[in-house]
Amino acid sequence: MTATAMQPVPAGAPRGAPVLDVVIPVYNEEKALVGSVETVRAHLRTLPFDFRVTIADNASTDATGLLAHQLAHRFDDVRVVSLTEKGRGRALKQAWSRSDAEVLVYMDVDLSTDLNALLPLVAPLLSGHSDLAIGSRLARTSRTTRGPKRELISRTYNVLLKGALRARFSDAQCGFKAIRRDVAEQLLPLIEDDEWFFDTELLVVAERAGLRIHEVPVDWIDDPDSRVDIVKTAAADLRGMGRLGWALMRGRIPLAEVAQTLGRATASSARGRLSSQMVVFALIGILSTLAYGVLYVALRGSLGAQEANAVSLAVTAIANTAANRRFTFGFRGADGAVRHQLQGLLVFACGLAVTSGALWAMRALQGDAHPLVEVMVLTAANLFVTVMRFVLMRVWIFRRMPEKVEHAV
Repeated sequence: MTATAMQPVPAGAPRGAPVLDVVIPVYNEEKALVGSVETVRAHLRTLPFDFRVTIADNASTDATGLLAHQLAHRFDDVRVVSLTEKGRGRALKQAWSRSDAEVLVYMDVDLSTDLNALLPLVAPLLSGHSDLAIGSRLARTSRTTRGPKRELISRTYNVLLKGALRARFSDAQCGFKAIRRDVAEQLLPLIEDDEWFFDTELLVVAERAGLRIHEVPVDWIDDPDSRVDIVKTAAADLRGMGRLGWALMRGRIPLAEVAQTLGRATASSARGRLSSQMVVFALIGILSTLAYGVLYVALRGSLGAQEANAVSLAVTAIANTAANRRFTFGFRGADGAVRHQLQGLLVFACGLAVTSGALWAMRALQGDAHPLVEVMVLTAANLFVTVMRFVLMRVWIFRRMPEKVEHAV
């Protein structure tokens, strides 16, 4: 269980709520903490916004916690969130979800990013133009100072993101980000990772939901005292990419609902969801077609061609409907399952008519053919049936009905 020294904000933000809440996650940072907080406060005082600095102590074992509370005692605009478990993502979830500020910011305690980028970071969020903002060390006009090893790892990671998850943002892991509070309220419950992959998962989900991500070129100097275990973090990130990609393919993340709630529903986000559904449907279709071919060949010796075709198609159709129900269109539980299968059987009947017609036409033209030839003809017919099945599943069987909105009288 994670304990926090900051109580949840009651419904209806108080008038004294700050515009900016800058969260600094720390773990055993007794040497850097005081100087960093004083530097951040000095810079924030040059901006025309009320602010708060929140120190998120990730279960430090040195004097970090004591120093954090001393800073909170010295300055009214400094607060402390104390956690009993480590994890940057966990710290940000705790601090952001309990903040009453309009815009929530996060930066690393080493202040590797030049603070002059803070105003360009938050301005698009305060204007309502964008939903999230990130500092980018890989933007064309950014100026960074770091070793070749970290440079290679950072660029390789972002190339993997673009290839595996179709990410369009340039820098996932720069410790300099901001998010509107209303956006955080929608996204944070959907983010599973509590460690370093938190940033990437947040950005990918936001982007897939059609939210606007503003990128700011930054001046950045690598911290030579960084304690990040690169190998361990890289392995965890790869696992996170696999988990997130699979969740997106299965439609487990309610992207459309998030976009609708935040008023960012667009044609591009709908196309993104459609493409994900098509990928999963295609994978299930390939497996179903292979299973169909194996069953047909196995049954052809004891049954006639038409009978083997009907039995094979029926078995694979039932399995196909169940798999698409869960993995492609995200329906779970028994509610509606029988209706979905009955509708699937009607689609199966249409598919049976198409494949039986193809089989009849082949026999009418060539007479008896080798079973492998029959399989080839029926596979081609099944490809047409597969496209038909996807369309009917999407617009008829698994179409999600809009929720009824009750208006007060």
